[in-house]
Amino acid sequence: MSEIDLLFSNAGGKFCTPPEELQQRLSKARAIIFDWDGVFNNGAKSDSSGSPFSEPDAMGINLLRFSFWLSHRQIPPTAILSGEENKSGLYLAQREHYASVYFKSTDKIKSLNHFINSHQLLPEEIIFVFDDVLDLSIAQVCGVRIQVNRKASPMFNTWVALHHLADYVTAHDGSHFAVREACELIMGLNGTFETALHERMMFTDQYKEYLAARQVSATRVFYLIDGEIKLAGTK
Repeated sequence: MSEIDLLFSNAGGKFCTPPEELQQRLSKARAIIFDWDGVFNNGAKSDSSGSPFSEPDAMGINLLRFSFWLSHRQIPPTAILSGEENKSGLYLAQREHYASVYFKSTDKIKSLNHFINSHQLLPEEIIFVFDDVLDLSIAQVCGVRIQVNRKASPMFNTWVALHHLADYVTAHDGSHFAVREACELIMGLNGTFETALHERMMFTDQYKEYLAARQVSATRVFYLIDGEIKLAGTK
């Protein structure tokens, strides 16, 4: 077992796919999709504002996107795909200049297909971070699937494992920085963590170049309405 495998296993993470195979799959990855509720948070809501996110998770995603840029000189298309509408999710996506947000996606595979077609991707080129039942149609086809752990769902967790729908299950749940864990795992397996961390820490010219490229992109917001994906503000 390598240092990275051991580090995450000792923290409580579970590799459902051997790390060597997971590295191979990650080498093909070109895009990242995150579910929202239960992934960035515990899924609790009290009003229309939706559920929140944490800055450590946001930094993890930024470092991950930067690490892809360092390797490929391209920022990976990044999306939030949620069955609900979340103001916090929209704020994060627009602040960080993610490629797109999909809200009201009760049939998530339709949103996935739209995302794939919009960016000329293959399903196996997508990393997907998820936590629950609505996400499984996507987990079934994506190249790398990271499941956010929820210990209160032992039957669901067992079912996902039996059907081979997750490659790694986080040690931490959505309210304890599971997204950060997923991002550091990916960078660790890709061998890009230390370089990305150093470049960001020193605010180097390479990071400034990445940041300038990132800020140019505008986030597109889509809704699933009457079975069709529609851009916000259009009929």
